[in-house]
Amino acid sequence: MGDRQVILGGLTIVAAQLSINIGAALAKGLFPLVGPEGVAALRTAISAAILLAVARPWRAALSTRQAGHLLLYGLAMGGMNLLIYWAIARIPIGVAVAIEISGPLAVVLLTSRSLRDFLWFALAAGSLLLLIPWPGREARLDPAGLLFALGAAACWALYIVFGKRASEVKGSVAVALGMLAACLVTLPAGIAAAGAKLLLAPALGIGVAVALLSSALPYMLEMNAFGKLSSRLIGVVSSCAPAVGALTGFAILGERLSFHQWIAVIAMITASAGCSLTSRAPLERPT
Repeated sequence: MGDRQVILGGLTIVAAQLSINIGAALAKGLFPLVGPEGVAALRTAISAAILLAVARPWRAALSTRQAGHLLLYGLAMGGMNLLIYWAIARIPIGVAVAIEISGPLAVVLLTSRSLRDFLWFALAAGSLLLLIPWPGREARLDPAGLLFALGAAACWALYIVFGKRASEVKGSVAVALGMLAACLVTLPAGIAAAGAKLLLAPALGIGVAVALLSSALPYMLEMNAFGKLSSRLIGVVSSCAPAVGALTGFAILGERLSFHQWIAVIAMITASAGCSLTSRAPLERPT
């Protein structure tokens, strides 16, 4: 693998991270109109429509077991989308993404017998302690936002576990059907919270942009990078997601992190990158 390919692959992953976080910033800007639930519903429904048109999964023959795995995979995906939007409605994007990364780290811990992986997880746990809104601390974070981010992390872990099982089905078909199943979580919540507002032109327009930036475009970019980089390098570059999220949140939304919050974000990045480099089971990120 040439240096040029590695550099291009790394830049592609960074571009995918920028796309995801710009999509998150746009989504947060839409919260006043349709709420986090409405944005999650728009993102998954529009993404599902795009993916279904591309993959045409109705041509695939699925066993009952495969259908069950796809359903669980999609429900985890839907829960992750809804919970992370609830989180970023209350806390900065960079902090929410840093907490969310603890999900796949937990999967590594549960499937590992290496002391190094436990040390990386200890570093990640220490970073979470820095984010707890202790009494008297300046720039205290909303406790509900932190809990929602932890919930998104748990859903990410389930996404990986069920995604492994759902991967028996052809990739594009699995993602399309998984996104359709995700709508079982997000659409009822979105309709209950926003109702007919979901059909307003501004909501639909930004919803399409969020779906493309947060799902379709990064998925295509990462598929391209997979042919250029090893899984470990992809994991290391993807570990920078919290920093990209924090910088995007600052640039677009004016979100500023305190010193101890930046330390927590950097610690989580280090734990994630270290895990990707030393673990036999590289971290995976959601679509």
